[in-house]
Amino acid sequence: MTPDDPDYPLAARTAPTLAALDDHLVECRACPRLVAWREHVADVKRASFRDDDYWARPVPGFGDERAGIVVVGLAPAAHGANRTGRMFTGDRSGDFLFAAMHRTGLANQATSVSADDGLRLTGIRVTAPVRCAPPDNKPTPEERRRCGPYLAREVELLGATVRVAVVLGGFGWQALLSTLAEQGWAVPRPRPRFAHGAEVTLRRATPRPAPGASLPGVVPDGGPPPPEQTLTLLGCFHVSQQNTFTGRLTPQMLDDVLLRARELAGLGAPA
Repeated sequence: MTPDDPDYPLAARTAPTLAALDDHLVECRACPRLVAWREHVADVKRASFRDDDYWARPVPGFGDERAGIVVVGLAPAAHGANRTGRMFTGDRSGDFLFAAMHRTGLANQATSVSADDGLRLTGIRVTAPVRCAPPDNKPTPEERRRCGPYLAREVELLGATVRVAVVLGGFGWQALLSTLAEQGWAVPRPRPRFAHGAEVTLRRATPRPAPGASLPGVVPDGGPPPPEQTLTLLGCFHVSQQNTFTGRLTPQMLDDVLLRARELAGLGAPA
């Protein structure tokens, strides 16, 4: 199967590690519209970044591989992560998000300007349901579905260490609920609606792996009865400039969500 095959993302389901998942992801060319746009942006560039070499490929998740919290956004920004190759890096949305993580003890620094700037996240990881920059920041439903195996496998590989998902905006909220329903989580019907400050706790029995397979937090065949897992979704307005410049999302509002996530994930108060 070649990277431009529409079914190429499905092979992500068998990636044995996060590193292997990332290696598969960055070769993906399964969505022609997204490939054309990400490469067009890298060719035309923004004037302020005219000397930069744009990443212009799908963007992997970033952060702690044993995270208790996962942040789910929307998609890479054309001149942010599509340029730098790291989620929420190189634009004002990322500035807003990582400054809040620094204030709440989840990041070692308040800025995120390039993939080699020394930023480290502790207890938290950032990802998205769509991994290529879409025109007008609007991926189509089909593009979201095609990219879905990457988010699904990332959640699986993070395993039972993840206790909380901070979901930025309604698109990520619906995408994550779809992924979790497919993985056997008890998602209520009708599905919970997105709102800033929404808090929904989902449950499922810890799954058993297929013969010969292994996943973090998964009970092997023949082991004791699987315990129940819980995952709490916290809704938060997206860190887009449309929200942060207008005051719809303030630094304190985001801090409050991240502090609640710390509490639910058992990470305690910031040092």
